[in-house]
Amino acid sequence: MLTLILGGARSGKSRHAQQLAEASDLPVTLIATAQARDAEMAARIARHRAERPAGWLTVEQPLHLAAALQQAAGAERCVLIDCLTLWLLNLLEAGEATFAAERAALLECLPRLAGEIVIVSNEVGLGIVPIGELSRRFVDEAGWLNQDIARLSDRVTFIAAGLPLALKTVNVNAPPGGSGEGKA
Repeated sequence: MLTLILGGARSGKSRHAQQLAEASDLPVTLIATAQARDAEMAARIARHRAERPAGWLTVEQPLHLAAALQQAAGAERCVLIDCLTLWLLNLLEAGEATFAAERAALLECLPRLAGEIVIVSNEVGLGIVPIGELSRRFVDEAGWLNQDIARLSDRVTFIAAGLPLALKTVNVNAPPGGSGEGKA
């Protein structure tokens, strides 16, 4: 099952995703995409590490997310990706060829993965249009990537003030051949 958790900064989306992963009762691999480029980001990463259960396997992968997912996913496993928008920023900085190839690889591999996959992503399109060209591109690409992942997802949840709002759910009791999808 593929789950996308969206929300703004400090909305509680990582905490919610971590709770889902813990509730799966499966072995969890966390794929972390952040890079400690300054002291403040290093502190954030350290805080996230401290909040994770000790038994989780952590894979730090800032660029090659599809390859890391394919290696970590399995029928009796849960993989948590935190977070998609930091990965996107890394890709944009890596250049157009890397961006295009890695984005396409992720979208191609997601539907074929077994097990539980939980993806955390920032919803960055609710504010004003940024002034700078790179900032506008980031907001646009994040919005398009979130839409593409949401289309592939079985569940999509928006988090605001720590409260989850189901945007898309799958009805596991739907008859065979039916879409099984309901929107809340």
